[in-house]
Amino acid sequence: MGQMNLKQKKIIGGNFVPLYGSNSTGVSVDDFLLDIHPITNQQYLHFVKKNPKWRRSQVLNLFADENYLYNWESDTVLGLEVSPNSAVTSVSWYAAKKYCDCQDSRLPTMDEWEYVAMASETNPNAQRDSLFNLMIIESYELPKTYKNEIGSTYKNYWGIFDMHGLVWEWTSDFNSVLISGESRQDVDVERNLFCGSASINATNLMDYAAFMRFAFRGSVKANYSIRTLGFRCSKDINQ
Repeated sequence: MGQMNLKQKKIIGGNFVPLYGSNSTGVSVDDFLLDIHPITNQQYLHFVKKNPKWRRSQVLNLFADENYLYNWESDTVLGLEVSPNSAVTSVSWYAAKKYCDCQDSRLPTMDEWEYVAMASETNPNAQRDSLFNLMIIESYELPKTYKNEIGSTYKNYWGIFDMHGLVWEWTSDFNSVLISGESRQDVDVERNLFCGSASINATNLMDYAAFMRFAFRGSVKANYSIRTLGFRCSKDINQ
């Protein structure tokens, strides 16, 4: 338990100010392990072969919509158009969670993911680096990056690849950006995420790339399977 495998890196925890909510003092992230790359088609193929109920023809609609693995040729054949070394996409949150569970791991929390994602190649916190943010936004605008193989983007400060510019990624609490219900503005906050005024709760108005991620997360449901949405796994480090 808590041991690092060769496909994970140790992330040293710390405090940072996320780009959502009203807590300007920031949040704390403990040390944890994170996959170096997103999960690939080849890795997920191995998973569905061992777990038939997560094959395309057998998965329940409750856990994955009709787009689940639609780009694969069949239940256990990727096909010529799908690279084994590209990130698996068109998988639901339920499927991603189950995959990680079977690896004695879990999906990273949104805070953990954002903590790692704010690292540039040389700086663990590049939130206020305008060139870094511009690079992220430009990478989001590139077409069909989900077809690229893992490791095709930069390695960040932590030794993690593909946090930006390959695929969007599930987190365990992907929709927690929507306020919990303590204030009546909940519906307004959700609407604002899509109307360009999400900055009402922003702690860093310059990080538009993060706005894009939070808006996307707030728009999906757990059984959605989206062509540009993949995942990676994380793991607690037992003290």
